Amino acid sequence: MKKTILITGASSGIGAATAQLFLSKGWNVIATMRSPEKETALVNSDEALVTRLDVQDLASIENAVNQGIEKFGRIDVLLNNAGYGAYGILESFSREQIIRQFNTNVIGLLDVTKALLPHFRANKSGIIINISSIGGKMTFPLGTLYHGTKFAVEGISESLSYEVEQFGGKVKIVEPGAIATDFSGRSLDFSNDESMAEYQSIAQKILAGMPEFFKNASPASVVADVIFEAATDGKNQLRYTAGEDAKAIIAQRGEVDDATFIAGMKTQFGI
Repeated sequence: MKKTILITGASSGIGAATAQLFLSKGWNVIATMRSPEKETALVNSDEALVTRLDVQDLASIENAVNQGIEKFGRIDVLLNNAGYGAYGILESFSREQIIRQFNTNVIGLLDVTKALLPHFRANKSGIIINISSIGGKMTFPLGTLYHGTKFAVEGISESLSYEVEQFGGKVKIVEPGAIATDFSGRSLDFSNDESMAEYQSIAQKILAGMPEFFKNASPASVVADVIFEAATDGKNQLRYTAGEDAKAIIAQRGEVDDATFIAGMKTQFGI
C-alpha cells in the first residue's frame, strides 16, 4: 500500500522540494499551505492533494487532516515544516509580532501534531518529522524570538518521542543549516527601531554579515533528501542534520564552551 505524507508550508522552499521528492518516490502527498489557489507546481492528482492549512487556524488544520484521510485512507508521516524567522531587536518587536512568531513556529506545530496523534495512535504507527534548525542548537545575535522557537521545537520533539513510542510512533528532528530558500526574504521578519541608538551598531553589523552565512547555502533538495531518509530508514534516530555547514557548526558548538563559542560569533560579525 502506498504511504502518505502530510506537509505543512508546502508552497515554497523545503516544503515544496519535499512534496516533489516524495511524489517522485511513489508516495501520496498532502501538500498544505495558506493559499493553495496560488499553487502552480503541484496539481491535484491521484497522488497529490493540495489543500489549505494555516497553522494558526484550527478549523483549517482539522479540515486538511480529514480531507487527507478521506482521499488516501491513512496518513503515515507528518512533516511540520511551516515557519519563518523573526530577527531583530527584542525591544522593537510589538507583542503581536512576538505572539505571531511563537504561534506559527511552536503552537502551530503542536496543534497540527495534536490533530494527527489520534489517527497515528489508532494505526499504532506514524512518524512526526519536525523541522528545527542549527538555530535550535546555537544562536546568532538578534535571533531572540526565532531561536527561542527552534529551541522549543527541539525540547518538544525529544520529550514527545517518549510518548508516541507507547503506540509505535516516532518523532524525528531535522536540523538544516543555511538553505537557499526565501528565508532571507519572505520568510524573514526583521525588526529594528533606529531611535534606540545603543542597538544600531549591532543591527547594522548583523544585517551586513548575514549574506556571508547564506553564500554557500545548500539547495532545499538537500533537506528534502534528509527528510526522506528520516521517514524511511526505520531507525530510532532522533536528530538529523542537513547540509555540510550544519554538521560543522553543530559539531563545533558541542566541542567548545559557551564563552569560546560566543567570542567566535562576535568575531565573525565584528561586534
